[in-house]
Amino acid sequence: MGGGAELRPVTTRPGPGLRIARLVTEVTAPAVLVSLLILTVSWHSAHRPGQGLVWGLLGTLFVTGIPFAYILGGVRRGRLTDHHVGLREQRRAPLLVGLGSVAAGLALLAVLGAPRPLLALAVAGLVGLVVCVSVSHWWKMSIHSAVAAGTLVILTFTFGTRVVVAAPLVALVGWSRVRLRDHTVGQVLAGGVLGALIAAVVFGPLR
Repeated sequence: MGGGAELRPVTTRPGPGLRIARLVTEVTAPAVLVSLLILTVSWHSAHRPGQGLVWGLLGTLFVTGIPFAYILGGVRRGRLTDHHVGLREQRRAPLLVGLGSVAAGLALLAVLGAPRPLLALAVAGLVGLVVCVSVSHWWKMSIHSAVAAGTLVILTFTFGTRVVVAAPLVALVGWSRVRLRDHTVGQVLAGGVLGALIAAVVFGPLR
């Protein structure tokens, strides 16, 4: 598990499934999944759809909007290699910015009286970022897989066990990361387990 085992972005050899892997990676990017999850949980937990939309947009601004804007700015300035932050050494600053933004958003949502499930989701995101910052110091865990697995668990808490039928999609996300040589199988599995565990232990009791 040492830093020497880390895979760095390289030119991936062309082959079957490569285009699909790239598409899956983009469509299931953490910023995309988390934004959709926030809007879904907000809509489901609010008394009126309009309120749910407002809470969801506010939560999305702090949880994904500001951190992703920072990443895109880093890419444009050449400080980051890509919007997925493929190099482990470059992940610390974006993750810390995300940590600060989520903490600020959580405080604001709490003061304004946001629905409890949305607050629970923000707390779970905050814990997840703390774990990612710690792990990224020495290992490149798959954040794609962590978010995908956590999303499945949170949706299961929100809508019931019928959501479990979407579990193969989490495996598809992991496959795409390995296929693109951005992660090893171990990094994908570790991310999935941690993401699901954080969602279950944090979001479950607080929702």
